[in-house]
This record gives sequence, structure tokens and C-alpha cells, in this order.
Amino acid sequence: MSFDLSVWALADGATPEDVRAAVLRCRQGQHVDRHPDPRVVAFYRAITGSYPDRPAGPGSPWAVTPLHAAADHVELNLHPTCEDQVLLDIERLAGAYDLMLFDAQDGSVYPPPARLPG
Repeated sequence: MSFDLSVWALADGATPEDVRAAVLRCRQGQHVDRHPDPRVVAFYRAITGSYPDRPAGPGSPWAVTPLHAAADHVELNLHPTCEDQVLLDIERLAGAYDLMLFDAQDGSVYPPPARLPG
């Protein structure tokens, strides 16, 4: 069993409900037809620069490779025993690239730190 997260590049003002709706559309095979969002591309390059998925080497945190990358999101299926640092890096990079983080285990959505009320 894996620990599943995804990061989403939605418009400014997107709510947790918007993220959950996008996740549902993805699970139903409905993907946006557009060029990849630069934030998603930058996140993917950064996270796979630290933790390669093509190929995933020994000790890889990824339970599923390659990572599912779409125009507006990246899905991250992690081994449940992956190091905490991997999760911290995912959270940090999601914030750095203004991406919403979806936790598939309980449906929680975490906005980037910049979007949190001050």
C-alpha cells in the first residue's frame, strides 16, 4: 500500500473543493487539454532531480514509477516507509511553486504558504 499525494496548479483563489473536484475528474479519466503549467513542470523537475523516477534507484521513495504528471498536476505514490525528508521536500516545493497539495488518505488540501491568511 502506498501513501498518495498530488500537487495541483489551479487558478488563484482555488478552494479545497476545487482541488477535490479536479482530483475526481482525474480519477474519472477527464484531463485538461492544455500545455503543461510551468509550475507543474518546475515541481516535477525539482522533485525528480532529488528523487529520480526514471529509473527509480534503490531506496527510491516512489511506490509507483514513473510519476503520473499531467498538465495541471503530479501524482506522487510513496512507499509508506519513505523518509520524512521526502515529505518535507514535497511540501517545500509545492509551496515554492504555488501548488495546492492534496492528501489522498483523508482528502485534506493544503494551500501554499503564500496563500495562507497572515
